[in-house]
Amino acid sequence: MGGDSRPVTTAPASRRPRRPDWAGRNYSLLTAAAVATGLGGNGALIASAFAVLEAGGDGGDVGLVAASRTLPLVLFLLIGGAMADRVPRHHVMVAANALSCVSQAVFAVLVLTGEPRLWQMMLLTALGGTGQAFFGPAAEGMLMSTVSGEQAGRAFAVFRMAMQGASLGGAALGGALVAAVGPGWVLAVDAAAFAVAGGLRSFLDVSHIPARAPGGGLPADLRDGWREFIGRPWLWSIVVAFSVANAVVGAADAVYGPLVARDSLGGAGPWGLALAAFGAGTVAGALLMTRWKPRRLLLAGMLGIFPWPSRPPHSPYRSRSASSTRSCSSRAPRSRCSG
Repeated sequence: MGGDSRPVTTAPASRRPRRPDWAGRNYSLLTAAAVATGLGGNGALIASAFAVLEAGGDGGDVGLVAASRTLPLVLFLLIGGAMADRVPRHHVMVAANALSCVSQAVFAVLVLTGEPRLWQMMLLTALGGTGQAFFGPAAEGMLMSTVSGEQAGRAFAVFRMAMQGASLGGAALGGALVAAVGPGWVLAVDAAAFAVAGGLRSFLDVSHIPARAPGGGLPADLRDGWREFIGRPWLWSIVVAFSVANAVVGAADAVYGPLVARDSLGGAGPWGLALAAFGAGTVAGALLMTRWKPRRLLLAGMLGIFPWPSRPPHSPYRSRSASSTRSCSSRAPRSRCSG
């Protein structure tokens, strides 16, 4: 009679939220898509290099294939940025994913069915670089439109952490798969990852993004964007600094890394672990940025990037004379080994 007969229930309001308020539907879709392409794309970078080597190519051929991706990325990046302001961003992103999916799928078929020719690998890689040139600006604008206010910095850091975590796993797993089943299947996985990412991005809701006011056309947009760029010394100086660092370090990693891994480290597996270690550092940096907000963010970033291009004095990147003769295998074109 005097007992407490109230039912024991859990009020819905007391339940902990499953995700932060700033992690809405678009943010979740963008993050999931970035994780998918991070897992596939980083393994594909290893696979494309070893596909060239297994087809009889040498370091020069690996460099040509890597440059075939970088050149259209540089040439079309400004056009891609202007296009992202004129066409719905999610349409640009999905179209770029579709192009990358097709190019990687064809690359995979060529590798799995025979020895692909150098010009074929260069062409397909260039298509992937072109897709990335249009994808990048649209993706950045889309991400910025999903979060705002005080939580924007934390949201961006969490997004980068998820993406780099996928890159870490993709590099390690991709290197192991290249060693176990060959580069063709890893390229096929990358094509499937682009298909999944494109499907996720097709569900983005862009109704909250206001329509762009009519402008003076694409050439006028490019001119205006260029004036804004060169009018900010802090911006173009950072772009120049990172361009030099990417050109020097990226070229070494893209060309000499796979060669050293093949000749001295045991193949694609160790190279994947080396790239995964780089990704682990990036994840640690993103985790730090979720807690630390430096007063001068760009200065802190530039100071933090200084150790990146450094190499130890006796790095294998600098001692290629002993292994360069081994790179001219019996399958390599005769003209490559004739001196």
